[in-house]
Amino acid sequence: MLWTLVIPLKPLARAKSRLSGTAAGGLRPGLALAFAQDTVAAALACPAVRDVAVVTDDALAARELSALGARIVPDEPQGGLNAALAHGTAVVRTARPESPVAALNADLPALRTPELFRVLEAAAEFPRAFLADAAAIGTTLLAAGPGQELLPAFGPDSRARHAASGAVELALDAVDSVRQDVDTGADLRTALALGVGPHTAAVAAGLLTPGS
Repeated sequence: MLWTLVIPLKPLARAKSRLSGTAAGGLRPGLALAFAQDTVAAALACPAVRDVAVVTDDALAARELSALGARIVPDEPQGGLNAALAHGTAVVRTARPESPVAALNADLPALRTPELFRVLEAAAEFPRAFLADAAAIGTTLLAAGPGQELLPAFGPDSRARHAASGAVELALDAVDSVRQDVDTGADLRTALALGVGPHTAAVAAGLLTPGS
């Protein structure tokens, strides 16, 4: 099964506000873009991925991610994360109505292609499935098989909400890179320890200081 991944990305100027203690306001947009670049690059390299659609209205992000091979879908609803995902999925399925789709976070800078492959292969066994984040509270990936509605419910406690919606939680080990999203300085340290992609490594070099 070949998946289309739908990745939402808010305008870079407003992204990653919780990293303010780690990266000054002028640096956060570049860090958010680097996260997305490494996420998209790893996703496009996955043999289970047909293509990647990034839902964003940010011109810089659109240009850079398009250069990597992503399809850019304007965020026409401008109604937040779940509205963007629903819109991106609808656009994808206009051309391929039965396409399996998976929503993937844009802030997975340590994403490893073999681990993503394992997650998508496991998700293919169910109509809808999701992977909890490293904190075991949120969600980093939500998958919907052919003909299934995605029904995204991202945000606080999304793990519980996706389970309540009928999606099956994927109980996989050794897929830490797919679980490790980055919202805080501590998250970034963990991602760096896992091994981030080249864009994040370049931006993060020398960024972290003790206590940040």
